[in-house]
Amino acid sequence: MALDGIVTRAIVHELEACRGARISKIYQPNDHDLLLHLRTREGNAKLLLSVNPTYPRVHFTERSFLNPQEAPMFCMLMRKHCEGGIIEEISQVGMERIIHLAVRQRDELGDVSTKKIIVELMGRHSNIILTDPSSGNILDGIHHVTPSISSYRIVMPGFAYTEPPQQNKLNPLEADRREFCVKCSGILDPVSWIVDTFSGISPLIAQEIVFRAGTPVIADPQLGESEVYERCAALWDAFESVMTSVRNNHYAPVTGANAKGKMVFSAIGLTMLKDEIKQFNSISACMEDYYGEKAERDAVKQKVSDLLRFLHNERSKNIKKLDHLHQDLAEADDADKYRIYGELLFASLHQVNKGDKQAVLANFYDEEQKEVSIPLDPLLTPSDNAQRYFKKYNKYKNSLVVIQEQLAKTKEEIRYMDELLQQLSHAAMSDIDEIREELIQQGYLRDRSKKTKKKKKNDRPTLHVFKSTEGIDIYVGKNNLQNEYLTNRLAGPNDTWLHTKDIPGSHVVIRSPEYSEQTLEEAALLAAFYSQAKESSSVPVDYTLIRHVHKPNGAKPGFVIYDHQKTLVITPDYDRIKRIWNEL
Repeated sequence: MALDGIVTRAIVHELEACRGARISKIYQPNDHDLLLHLRTREGNAKLLLSVNPTYPRVHFTERSFLNPQEAPMFCMLMRKHCEGGIIEEISQVGMERIIHLAVRQRDELGDVSTKKIIVELMGRHSNIILTDPSSGNILDGIHHVTPSISSYRIVMPGFAYTEPPQQNKLNPLEADRREFCVKCSGILDPVSWIVDTFSGISPLIAQEIVFRAGTPVIADPQLGESEVYERCAALWDAFESVMTSVRNNHYAPVTGANAKGKMVFSAIGLTMLKDEIKQFNSISACMEDYYGEKAERDAVKQKVSDLLRFLHNERSKNIKKLDHLHQDLAEADDADKYRIYGELLFASLHQVNKGDKQAVLANFYDEEQKEVSIPLDPLLTPSDNAQRYFKKYNKYKNSLVVIQEQLAKTKEEIRYMDELLQQLSHAAMSDIDEIREELIQQGYLRDRSKKTKKKKKNDRPTLHVFKSTEGIDIYVGKNNLQNEYLTNRLAGPNDTWLHTKDIPGSHVVIRSPEYSEQTLEEAALLAAFYSQAKESSSVPVDYTLIRHVHKPNGAKPGFVIYDHQKTLVITPDYDRIKRIWNEL
């Protein structure tokens, strides 16, 4: 993984700014993350401790997190022992991915006590553990490890803290040139050898060292002893150049694409990167850029999985229903044929006898008076056969109205499901509950949280606000509750409303009667990006004044009709959107 001992050392070096900082608030947004609000000498800061199995990390963050109404038990314990406390020491265990934060706080009796927050960044085994240094016991861990899970160590309240198993590797910062060259002289794969021999070095950094040395193979049978030594010396020089930077805490955080096109990040400069190279002033900014959206999208996917499954099932049912309705419509379109059959039989009762299986009669509705063969029920009289066709005609004629109504309703259901699926594809954590609430209000889902307090009718949904280049606010609704509030309540009659033409997407509003063409283009860019056509090019976006936008009576949430519109064609550009992002 990219987060190795070198990245951890860079994080700890950056966290030195927290020494002496006070922990003012502690939050636990989810099962894996802990957020510490700090008051440092430089001002307020937010420190994220994440033991997400896929994206474990520690860094300062500028992102906003949605916190649960009731804090989890581990969060309550952390608040009891660490909130209001002073961070006295930050350290790394050797070159391992383990960080210790010593926190001094006064307890309920006024006595000073010290607790230790241990953050272990070990992939799926990552954990945040609070210990009492005086006894060496665990107060609690964000993830419990019971004897049935691990026989090596237990992470439960009351048990003694045991460090993760030692890997017995060498510390790369203490490596000796002579020993290094002797050990590497017989190896074939220097990348694997570096990773297996030295602690805290990921395959990424090992690849960078080998790339700098230009020595993919050391022990080539065709090489002489002097050439092998030269290759070992070149590998040492590259290794030592990297370790000198790490030893002196000279970091150059960077992200970019490697030779295989995969995005990677590092605390040191990577000369082997090929494309999309971005440099950062701090390791926190680098990790925020690399991990932030990935972690949030994964969390969102996990939270919306049940909603996605429900919406896809509902959409599939309506697609099948639409097919059946089209079949019924094709049958009902033959209604006039049955009326003609009935009238021809009544006009020719004297030519038809009971027991006939068909009647061949001249069709006086046809210009050429062609004969038509009419199937008969031999058990019925000619008059009853005619009545049977009139009943069939009336049945299909009446069903046409119902079928047309059902077709319109089913198409509206499919459109609504497409709209919600598009909204979930862009949803942030704060948007998901609003979409779920909408489905409950519309009767699609049952409210299983009856014990929780009901939302007030005047509750204002979360709105996403961008600032155009000329400083004008552009509002974006990312679900139907937000769209309803934005378009029908917040926006003024002279504000400009935008939406992708005939494509499910967000309502976008420019909150100003006057603006430049650039602001209009940026608003259209947002409308295209937050739509089902975000991956497309040349997306048509309609825009008109709010006064020309109306919601039909009884329409689904977020559905509107509009007129007096003009159309702008634009291609979504995520980099441009990031430049104007200014969510309030």
